[in-house]
Amino acid sequence: MSHRITLPRIGTAQAWRDAARGLLGAGVPPADIAWGDEDAPAGLFDAAPAPPASGAITVPRSFLSLAQSVVWHSDPARFALLYRVLWRSQDAPHLMTDRADADLAALRRMEKNVHRCQHKMKAFVRFRDLGSASDARRSFVAWFEPTHHTVEPTAPFFARRFGDMDWRILTPDVSASFIGGELTFHEGQEKPPLPEDASEELWTTYFRNIFNPARLKVKAMQSEMPKKYWKNMPEAAAIPELIASAPARVRAMNEAAPTLPPLRAGKVEKQLAAFGSRWSGSRDELSAQISACTRCPLYCMATQAVPGEGPSQAALMIVGEQPGDQEDLQGRPFVGPAGQLFDRLAGEVDFARTTAFVTNAVKHFKFKPQGRRRLHQRPNTSEIDQCKWWLDAERATVQPKVILAMGATAATALTGDGRGIGTRRGRVSTLEDGTALILTYHPSYMLRLRDTDQRAQAEEAFRQDLALAHRLSRSISTERPVEEDGAPMRRAH
Repeated sequence: MSHRITLPRIGTAQAWRDAARGLLGAGVPPADIAWGDEDAPAGLFDAAPAPPASGAITVPRSFLSLAQSVVWHSDPARFALLYRVLWRSQDAPHLMTDRADADLAALRRMEKNVHRCQHKMKAFVRFRDLGSASDARRSFVAWFEPTHHTVEPTAPFFARRFGDMDWRILTPDVSASFIGGELTFHEGQEKPPLPEDASEELWTTYFRNIFNPARLKVKAMQSEMPKKYWKNMPEAAAIPELIASAPARVRAMNEAAPTLPPLRAGKVEKQLAAFGSRWSGSRDELSAQISACTRCPLYCMATQAVPGEGPSQAALMIVGEQPGDQEDLQGRPFVGPAGQLFDRLAGEVDFARTTAFVTNAVKHFKFKPQGRRRLHQRPNTSEIDQCKWWLDAERATVQPKVILAMGATAATALTGDGRGIGTRRGRVSTLEDGTALILTYHPSYMLRLRDTDQRAQAEEAFRQDLALAHRLSRSISTERPVEEDGAPMRRAH
């Protein structure tokens, strides 16, 4: 027997739920049911109504939530599709978790559309004032044209939000009234003549002032505010003119922009200036200031700061990483094992350390105590940045023509990048102030190499880099053409 189920326009959700419960309890398959609302024409063989609900029926909780939204969709097939999924779920309890099921996917799309329609109703309903100042409760009316049957499920939102006034939301489908605190629903109607509302002009003025032409994206705006709703929104009348005038308004905003930097820019510049040296004192004063440095926490553990040493106007500056254990105790740079290896390799290329200014990127010894030993630790980026102030001051005082940077820490302090020393070494680059820069290995790196061949190769590379730096500094000092053995000049970065 075929069953004809006609659902009312108002109270649809509960009516469908009662009918589905009775049909499912009676074991009526989906193929024997013709679903429709009050506007659907009756079928030739539709006869029996839905049997009354009886007994308990187990329904997945997630299905109930889904059905509560889908019943308000405008698709006439929604009732049959819901019942088909409900019927199938009795034998497939995990159906509601099957993302590949076509019926369930269709219901999820309907649910999403209904939720979107409810959101649009909350955003785009515009009330007009009907009452007078002498009335006990203010009274308003609005005309809205929803895509789906969402007035009934959405009206409680307006009742909670506007509980202190009387209002009506009129639509072609179902109308909602909230009079004296009671919410009721009525049949839809055609759009009535609505009274003028002076507050709409104020609202349009506000909308014009919050409209930002610099952030205008027409497609995105129409996606969030579809044009079908514009005819019932007073501010929408201003949108075409606002879109057309947006380019001119953006140009005017740019021309009227203040020339002074914003406050945050001044703070950033002040912070950057803290890392750049402005030293203008004497060499002796600089050494004393370095010895008293407390710019970073390394001074707390170290014995003393170790400033650079060498001729005050040396053409070549050699920059290492930081003082080691012996340097920390003696207060002089490169007197430990790494310094001794440096002196040996320098002697092999006829270079005298006393002709160069030798210093470190970081002035305090960073270490980790282990028993009676102090194990070397590499400085971090913050410590390198803080100590760069002193390195810049030494550069300003000595004014070297060439800098030989040994290791990653020195490269970071001078170029901002300590990576890839092996591929960057041996080439001449130029710092921003015009000083020539050559990167090479740190002697401590060569001391750590256990492979004899690798250590020999690293030492030979170091000798070549040191000889190139020495030759380049002498050439620049005597203003002779620079010979770099084919090494290209480039800006350091």
